[in-house]
Amino acid sequence: MSVKNNTPTIAEKTAALSEMIAWFNSDEFELEKALDRFIEAQKLAKEIEEELRSLKNTVNVVTQKFTETQ
Repeated sequence: MSVKNNTPTIAEKTAALSEMIAWFNSDEFELEKALDRFIEAQKLAKEIEEELRSLKNTVNVVTQKFTETQ
């Protein structure tokens, strides 16, 4: 986790999501736990998507400001 505020980074969240997805294809898969794991993975994927969208917006703003100053 990032040291700054104990919030996982996008990379850490992506790694966690990859582990969740791998579970579905593993020998540890249990149908009884699948729905809960799916919901958890879906929530994490949404968080990642929102953070990436926010970063993209920030990059667009910075790019626009940079372009305007030239």
